[in-house]
Amino acid sequence: MSEIDNMDRRILGALQRDAGQSLDALSTRIGLSRNACWRRIRQMEGVGIITGRIATVDAAKLGFGLCVFMQVRTNAHAPGWLEKFSEATRAMPEIQGVYRMSGDLDYLIRARVPDMAGYDRLYQRLIGKVALSDVSASFVMEEIKETSQLPL
Repeated sequence: MSEIDNMDRRILGALQRDAGQSLDALSTRIGLSRNACWRRIRQMEGVGIITGRIATVDAAKLGFGLCVFMQVRTNAHAPGWLEKFSEATRAMPEIQGVYRMSGDLDYLIRARVPDMAGYDRLYQRLIGKVALSDVSASFVMEEIKETSQLPL
């Protein structure tokens, strides 16, 4: 599968809005037979276009009301350090995203914690596992837009 067509885009758009809908509902919604729809989904899964199906949950209702962006700078750029940093951040379930950045910042971490004390616990665990030169944090006061949907 080298390229997706408009029907694949319709399938992906519908799944991004609601991955829990039945195959019958999806095929009816996009105007394709159930079997053809299923074959296209399986093909997109096979080549890695569809990488999983998840439920979106309300973080605040589950006790993770504080979203924090941690800006990380390091003086260590050796492969061993990066491996240790990657392992440490992947092992912390509060951390939802880790990005290696261009410019003044080395890494940006997005995390969800219950409150400021929860952030401090996360911070202490992180610096206990890997040496960092500087860590600063910005706390989200209002989420204006949050989505994982791509514009298809």
